[in-house]
Amino acid sequence: MEETDREAVATAVQRVAGMLQRPDQLDKVEQYRRREARKKASVEARLKAAIQSQLDGVRTGLSQLHNALNDVKDIQQSLIDVNKDWRQSINTIENLKDVKDAVVQHSQLAAAVENLKNIFSVPEIVRETHDLIERGELLQAHRKLMDLECSRDDLMYEQYRMDSKNTHDMNLIHTYFGDMQKLSEELAKQLWMVVQRSLVTVRRDPTLLVSVVRIIEREEKIDRRMLDRKKQTGFIPPGRPKKWKEKMFNILERTVSTRIEGTQADTRESDKMWLVRHLEIIRKYVLDDLLVAKTLLDQCFPPHYDIFNRLLNMYHQALATRMQELAAEDLEANEIVSLLSWVLNTYTSAEMMGNSELSPEVDVNLLDALISQNVVDQLLSKYMSTLTSNIIGWLRKALETDKKDWIKETEPEADQDGYYQTTLPAIVFQMFEQNLQVAAQINEDLKTKVLILCLQQMNSFLTRYKDEAQLYKEDHLKNRQYPQCYVQYMIAVINNCQTFKESIISLKRKYLKSDMEDTLSISHANMDATLDIIAKEGCSSLLDEVFMDLEPHLNELMTKKWLMGSNAVGTICVTVEDYFNDFAKIKKPYKKTMTLEAHRRVVVEYIRAIMLKRISFKNAEERKEGAERMIKEAEQFRFLFKKLAAGSGEDTEGLCDIIEAIAEVIKLTDPSLLYLEVSTLVSKYPDIRDDHIAALLTVRGDASRDMKQTIIETLDQGPSQPNPNYVPIFKEITVPTLTVPKLLK
Repeated sequence: MEETDREAVATAVQRVAGMLQRPDQLDKVEQYRRREARKKASVEARLKAAIQSQLDGVRTGLSQLHNALNDVKDIQQSLIDVNKDWRQSINTIENLKDVKDAVVQHSQLAAAVENLKNIFSVPEIVRETHDLIERGELLQAHRKLMDLECSRDDLMYEQYRMDSKNTHDMNLIHTYFGDMQKLSEELAKQLWMVVQRSLVTVRRDPTLLVSVVRIIEREEKIDRRMLDRKKQTGFIPPGRPKKWKEKMFNILERTVSTRIEGTQADTRESDKMWLVRHLEIIRKYVLDDLLVAKTLLDQCFPPHYDIFNRLLNMYHQALATRMQELAAEDLEANEIVSLLSWVLNTYTSAEMMGNSELSPEVDVNLLDALISQNVVDQLLSKYMSTLTSNIIGWLRKALETDKKDWIKETEPEADQDGYYQTTLPAIVFQMFEQNLQVAAQINEDLKTKVLILCLQQMNSFLTRYKDEAQLYKEDHLKNRQYPQCYVQYMIAVINNCQTFKESIISLKRKYLKSDMEDTLSISHANMDATLDIIAKEGCSSLLDEVFMDLEPHLNELMTKKWLMGSNAVGTICVTVEDYFNDFAKIKKPYKKTMTLEAHRRVVVEYIRAIMLKRISFKNAEERKEGAERMIKEAEQFRFLFKKLAAGSGEDTEGLCDIIEAIAEVIKLTDPSLLYLEVSTLVSKYPDIRDDHIAALLTVRGDASRDMKQTIIETLDQGPSQPNPNYVPIFKEITVPTLTVPKLLK
């Protein structure tokens, strides 16, 4: 208490010090004293009230405890009295056992009397019930069946109460009502038949389906009542619970599964489109059934059955099972696509589950996948593997078919512009197009993969195509009379290269997204390069064909016969023009290249004839005559190839200028100017070699060995400034080494 007093005094001092910090506050001392006195009085009043409240509570609690003690004592005394009375009445209860047995027997007899009419009329009721079932009056039949079951159950229950271990009497009752169980099974059979055909029945006779549902509901109530009595008494009649509602849903589930499985009318052996047909029938049946279930069936069942959603789940599960079975089969590539397209697209589309008439009950976003992503990936992998093998096989077969056309005795077909072609590009890209259209039915990713696969296989195919074209050429060279239409089919092969190029571009533009272009740029470049090689080799082989026919006439050039008036160049021009009438069937990019190459080769062969030194002019007259002939023939070549190159926009003048330049060297009459003329020739055509100059001087026939050596040595020392646009031509021409003078070595 002393410690408390000290703390109170200290607190009071601190409060007073806080109040009296300025001199003017001394005037308010009396005011402060009255305020503190009021606060003290208020606190003391609250304290007294709290203590009084606590005291009242304690007083009340003690009073209640005292009353409870008295009550406990009274109850204890009452229990003692009850126990005493119970012990005294044990003997009395045992003496009433006979009365108890009599009561039980009376109850059983009363039940027997109550059911006496039914008991004696059981055979008749059984017959009537059977007739009602036969006539399809199921509600009345079930009513009578319920009466029979009620009579049997009451008798068996009373027997159970009297003596639950007396199985003989129980079996006797069960046997007497034995036909009733058969009636129950017969009625159930009729019910299940209606349930199986519920989607048909609800359209023709919905009342019958409603009757079936009412019967099932009655049985469900009886089942619940019997199960409740079993909990209380331990007795349940035989055959209970029937669980007809559960059986009904099981029947519906089996019916749905059978309906889905039964839609497969064909096999792969009988119809290649068996799977497409099977899936389309499933789609139609499922959609029709669900629409009927929503609009009609739902009205025939109590709301708590939730029949539409139950059926929806059954159909979904049945479809999932069926799709998994189909996925596990050894499907072909087109069948895999049909299955995946149906599962991933058709199932959730407006043609099926996304149908507007099924909403809002059916939400496609909430439907589980019919097959797992793992199975989808496996099918796609198998599809790509199978498709790869198929494409390789198709391309090989297409090429073999095309090769057979190459040896035909009839010309190939021409397109609308008159260019020769074979069916190979159309067959190949039609096959690619079909597979891409099929892949697009599934998703964009698969379409891109198939496009990449097609172009990869196209790359390999073009290599084989190039090899076969080369073999075709080699076989022809063994016997130039066979095949009869070699030139025409080689033209078709060349044109096919352009068609392939255009088709590849078209395919990429149609099926490849722009952001994927870079991934195929290298592959595309490789294919273009291969096609250019095939076309170039084809053009080269055709020109070889031309020059093999020209060889006898080329051999006449720069000979005595030529100098005396041979028409070799005229024949060469006619022959080339005749071949180019066929070559007009070559498409422009390659025809243009071929015309330039033919022009070049003719000039090269003409210059090669000069360099072979078949003739050496004896005098100025012969040199003039030969040179003028060369200029005239150069003009013939120029006219020919200008005609052949008409519309190409290419300059064909320069090549024939070489022949004229050489003719000017030969025509020169003043030997002292020979060096100047030769140096002019070399400056124009810097790839001309010493042996070419020596051969040219030899053909002139008037240059001594010393002159040749002087001219060549002087030219070797001079600077060479080649024209950057000049395409070398002399490097292709070889001068026979046996005739090269020693001084040139």
